[in-house]
Amino acid sequence: MASRIFSRIHNRTAFAAWREPRVALWAAAGAVALGFLVTLEIAAHHYDLPGPISSQVREVVFAPKSGALLYASMALTMVVLTWRQRLIALCAAIGIDVAFLLVRLAVGAGFSFGNGPLWVILGCAVIALTRRTGRERALLLKGAGLGLLLVTGRKTGDTWLLMTSKTRPAVFDQYAATADHALGSPSWLMGRIVSATGPVGTHLLDYVYIQLAVAAVVVSLYQLRDVADERRFPRHHLVRTFLVIGLLGPGIYALFPTVGPIFAYGTEGGHWAAANIWPDTPPPITSPHHMAFDAVTPRNCMPSLHTAWATAIFIHSRKGPRALRFAGAFWLVATLCATLGFGYHYGVDLIAGAVFALTIEGALRSLDRGWDRAGIQLVAYGVTVFVALLLSYRYLPMEMARHPWVSGPLLIAALVSVVHGYLRANRLAEPRTMPAQQREPLPEMV
Repeated sequence: MASRIFSRIHNRTAFAAWREPRVALWAAAGAVALGFLVTLEIAAHHYDLPGPISSQVREVVFAPKSGALLYASMALTMVVLTWRQRLIALCAAIGIDVAFLLVRLAVGAGFSFGNGPLWVILGCAVIALTRRTGRERALLLKGAGLGLLLVTGRKTGDTWLLMTSKTRPAVFDQYAATADHALGSPSWLMGRIVSATGPVGTHLLDYVYIQLAVAAVVVSLYQLRDVADERRFPRHHLVRTFLVIGLLGPGIYALFPTVGPIFAYGTEGGHWAAANIWPDTPPPITSPHHMAFDAVTPRNCMPSLHTAWATAIFIHSRKGPRALRFAGAFWLVATLCATLGFGYHYGVDLIAGAVFALTIEGALRSLDRGWDRAGIQLVAYGVTVFVALLLSYRYLPMEMARHPWVSGPLLIAALVSVVHGYLRANRLAEPRTMPAQQREPLPEMV
């Protein structure tokens, strides 16, 4: 009888928790994300491409695409574990990887790693469902879900990129390159600078560009360092922003498909390139048109998600120690140099990417602390500026190129205004601490 009463109370409490607006909103967001993954999986198979779910399932046994990312994902999962459990998990991951490596070498499949951490993450989920109850089960499931979400976000982005090359045969690079004259065609300038630095600068920037997700994990581990002791996650952290950027950004690629200067104007584009002039000679100012491109190269330039992610890393590293703040600033500057210097992006892409990141970060912070007037204004203004940027790149590129001393400062001013709005919204939302009043000393008795 007592167990029945307790069960009813527990069920009613759980139902009441689900009725809370914040919990219900995140549950709805999870359902939408799951539906999106299933839809993307079906669409990918329609184009004979690997979907995000099938790709992740395949890596349970076959060689993973990025072992470093899987170990970084396992590190996120381990924030909920004790130090003893972390050591056991790490040893288990390494042991599984060694076993897979020996089998691959025996059959001549080559060197690869990363299956071990994926098995450990899945094992944590199984243990949470079978061996844990209550808050401990929820905490361990959140840790496993956090690790899997990072991998799933990467797989989702890869599938999006492949689908843009199949569904968007024409690209808008001539529009972006023409509008880029407003900023002085920075990709051409930075491309010559990177070439002048030689192999040392090239390898350094290439490493920064490729390992952006690992840098995000380092900042996230600092933010989540107290989860094991407090037995709860902080209300907002970098992983959420990182995943939302990766989820929404590729959808905009389909609206403004561009391949980048090194493909549209360089050697990587082959016979599809409009000219072979990057990075030596900026393109002439002529009326832009759609240009056909191959069905392989991703249309992943507008906006620059690497810039958006690096901006998010910079923002979330501001409250860390000095070394972390320095690393966040370095990663942002190096990422901007790499995106331009390797010919992957135009300057106008970077401005759109920064506005995109600030708007998403502001929306997530407002969603977490409750929507206020400043938060609503920031998100509305950020969306307006972002849409205005895309429309101006598409429909006003010639005017921007002919009047760079007007359009260039306007682009910079638009970005600065969003930065100012973000800082203002967060300053108003932070609790103000009043200084403690000191009591005046009493006069001495004579």
